[in-house]
Amino acid sequence: MNRTRRLAALTFVVVPALALGPAVAAHASPATTPRATCNVERESNGKYHLWGVGFPGGASVTFSGSSTGTVSTDHTGRFDVDGLSGSKFVVRTAHGKTTLTCAKINH
Repeated sequence: MNRTRRLAALTFVVVPALALGPAVAAHASPATTPRATCNVERESNGKYHLWGVGFPGGASVTFSGSSTGTVSTDHTGRFDVDGLSGSKFVVRTAHGKTTLTCAKINH
């Protein structure tokens, strides 16, 4: 009888811990988000297209190099800027936590 009570008490301790497993794993997911990257591509009109992914959603991103400016990311953390002159850019987040030199993509 005592053994049955101990098993029952242990069940109440173990089951909630197992139930927290997926919740704990869900909190770990932001650490697995992709790193921020940026790229530059030449457009058919001779201008350049600067784009980036993996930034915080709704953040301001400053780009400098051949052209300069500031753009906001969408809710997914992506930004696009068309019609730029030159192909060398550095991108920085507003708080300076991320600074990237953008890769030029040749087609």
